[in-house]
Amino acid sequence: MLPPMGHRVLVVEDEEDIAFPLVRTLEREGYDVGWVDSGQKALDELSGRSADVVILDLGLPDMDGLEVCKEARAAGFEGAIMIVTARAGELDRVVGLDYGADDYLAKPFGLAELQARVRALLRRTGAGSAHDEPDDGLRIDVDARRVYAGDVEVPLTGKEFDVLSILAANKDKVVSRGRLMADVWDENWYGSTKTLDVTIGRLRQKLESVGVTERVVAVRGVGFRLEAPAPDA
Repeated sequence: MLPPMGHRVLVVEDEEDIAFPLVRTLEREGYDVGWVDSGQKALDELSGRSADVVILDLGLPDMDGLEVCKEARAAGFEGAIMIVTARAGELDRVVGLDYGADDYLAKPFGLAELQARVRALLRRTGAGSAHDEPDDGLRIDVDARRVYAGDVEVPLTGKEFDVLSILAANKDKVVSRGRLMADVWDENWYGSTKTLDVTIGRLRQKLESVGVTERVVAVRGVGFRLEAPAPDA
């Protein structure tokens, strides 16, 4: 899977301790990331420079994020809008979607899930490249959090799914142990990193058992890589 070079993501979030990890994580994925801390700045930014995906917090200091969503759509913004908020009620989700949002992610959330949802939005809106779908029969359904090898579903735990999603997004590239621990578990995780090794071991077994040709390869002292099969000689 090729990195999403050229795709622009605008983060609209007034709390720095939430915005900075988002921006850092998305930049590591290869996105061109912008950040603003108010609704009016977001509208100004979108009027001058568009974005493929907007990650929009509802609790902004100057105006409600729903109004930002509504005004952006009225002004002709055609990119994807993902609302990120502590308002997790069904009514809030419905109103957000009615105002023009494409997705709704409740706080607190894992960075791996946010990354997966951004990739799904890019595919859904046509901004993702043809390489966003994994090769060789391995298919990841981000919205349903399911993985398939051909027509066979691979039963994964939540952590196994998150690890595979990150590795698949960086196919044939090494993802560090530290990044996997921070994105899948928590930056403040104090448990043993052996937890990651156990998760990787189970993931390998499950993928191999259904004949997936990609392999999760350990790079000693660095991390792991989802490796495509070598071409036939």
